[in-house]
Amino acid sequence: MSRNNPDLSSTTVNFEQAELLLSKDIVIVDDTVENLRVLSNMLSDEGYKVRKATGGIMALKVVASLAPDLILLDIMMPDLSGFEVCQQLKNNPTTASIPVIFLSALDDTSSKVKGFQLGAVDYISKPFQIDEVLVRVRNQLTLRAAQQKISQLNAQLEAQVQERTKQLMGANSRLLEMAHYDSLTGLANRNMFMELLEEALHRSKIDSAFKFAVLFLDCDRFKVINDSLGHLLGDQLLQEMSHPLRGVVRHNDTLARLGGDEFAIILADIPDLNASIHVAERILESLKQPFYLNDYDIHMTVSIGIVLSSSHYEKPEQLLRDADIAMYRAKKSGRGQYQVFSSEMHQDAHKLLELETDLHRAIAQEEFTVHYQPIINLNTGKIAGFEALVRWLHPKRGLIPPGAFLPVAEETGLICSIGSWVMRQACHQIYQWQQQQSEPLRIYINLAAQQLIKTNLIDEIDQILAETQLKPESIKLEITESSMIQNLASTRRLLKQLCDRGIDLSIDDFGTGYSSLGQLQSFPVQTLKIDRSFIQRLDGTTQSLGLIPIILSIAKVTNMDVVAEGIETQQQLDQLRQLETNFGQGFFFSKPIDADSATQLMAQNPQW
Repeated sequence: MSRNNPDLSSTTVNFEQAELLLSKDIVIVDDTVENLRVLSNMLSDEGYKVRKATGGIMALKVVASLAPDLILLDIMMPDLSGFEVCQQLKNNPTTASIPVIFLSALDDTSSKVKGFQLGAVDYISKPFQIDEVLVRVRNQLTLRAAQQKISQLNAQLEAQVQERTKQLMGANSRLLEMAHYDSLTGLANRNMFMELLEEALHRSKIDSAFKFAVLFLDCDRFKVINDSLGHLLGDQLLQEMSHPLRGVVRHNDTLARLGGDEFAIILADIPDLNASIHVAERILESLKQPFYLNDYDIHMTVSIGIVLSSSHYEKPEQLLRDADIAMYRAKKSGRGQYQVFSSEMHQDAHKLLELETDLHRAIAQEEFTVHYQPIINLNTGKIAGFEALVRWLHPKRGLIPPGAFLPVAEETGLICSIGSWVMRQACHQIYQWQQQQSEPLRIYINLAAQQLIKTNLIDEIDQILAETQLKPESIKLEITESSMIQNLASTRRLLKQLCDRGIDLSIDDFGTGYSSLGQLQSFPVQTLKIDRSFIQRLDGTTQSLGLIPIILSIAKVTNMDVVAEGIETQQQLDQLRQLETNFGQGFFFSKPIDADSATQLMAQNPQW
């Protein structure tokens, strides 16, 4: 491109650069007067302010008096070399950022490297060319100006960020107040109340001496006042009611308006229930005086429910729920009274009835599913079978673990129907897996105590085997020690019938029951399952083995194999293998999983 037809954009850049470089201050340091004169004139003609120094000491004084924008520094000088001057400038925080360009007849690489190591931004060899000096000076001044502009912008941005942060903190403070306080009464709202209730509950968990109570207050016949005198006066009444309530609570208690005409109180660190009853009585007494609003004398009473903290509470909602139940009992008793929540109230019976009803529906609609936990052959490290474990897919509550519903199922007799369904599903599934696997697989199925006394259990098992085409030796039925000894004679006959069909039997949770060795020998049992409580104690030491070696010895003498339940660590697995335990089961290998996941697991052919 021709110099006479410059690009418009480059012209704009040059104008911007000229504006940036205008009146920039440059210090020239050289012990040769002629060099100073030539450089000074050249730079002055370009519009720069120029100051001169003929030696290193003088240069340091000139820079100290007023920091320049750029320093052109000779190296070879009689008093202080340029290297020494540069080092002192860079060691001083006030001058460290000033760019330094070395001017020197030393053209060897080591001198240039040393200069750059000391912090120089450029190096011009003597004899210098005017055009080269101007370009290098302009480049460094442009870069410095840009850096200063960036610093300025950063400072402005930081100031803006601080101001914005201050504004956000103020807004957050207002939002926090809105989120935690009732706008009508200024009391704590439901959100804050529940947070503080959770804190009190947590404290009671870690400090058994800390007791607290929750009082639930509901205004009696408040709807009549709202409907007859209007909502505005109703709001005023709630505001006025908050004042005597404030006078009853202590500074470390919490008074809140939950919403509508409901209030709640947390009485913290009380000695006993009587303290909360005393507060409830004071509240009722304080509200006996009428409230005078808009020429009306309004008498207002409240019904109060009281619940004392207890170790069985796990969530703050449970405390508030029970205080609410007690409040409704007080309201039914005639209003203007308090009632203390009692565990003897009919809530538990109601819940039990509700769960029983849901279980009947679940059986009819087959809401259950079977999960499978692999059982590992500890000699080979491969999957030898699965234990079938029932789960409940409740339409509203989601997946419910067995511990939450099996006790109720046992109490109501529904466990037999559930057990039959699980057995049928598990047998179907293991048959499908056996068609896909070359290695034999067994299914471990739990039998409840009530199933053992069913008169048609054998017929039911025969029917399931016929339906699924499953070989009897693929099933291992698990029974607990306690269920086995409830009716020794009938249980022994039943187990013999099962054994005659080729179905193996396993004693589940062995070591936790009360069966004697003589009783054990009288039953046709092929497997002992060591309870997880023994396995969890294993820590690699001999002392942690407990009864495990004895159980293994019993199994060996009676020609049984052993399954260790609840293996969770490599250390436990190693210790059980050293004891020559036959099989293992636990989260270390896999948690109980659905059939599809179990199929995928077997496809991976894992080995532990």
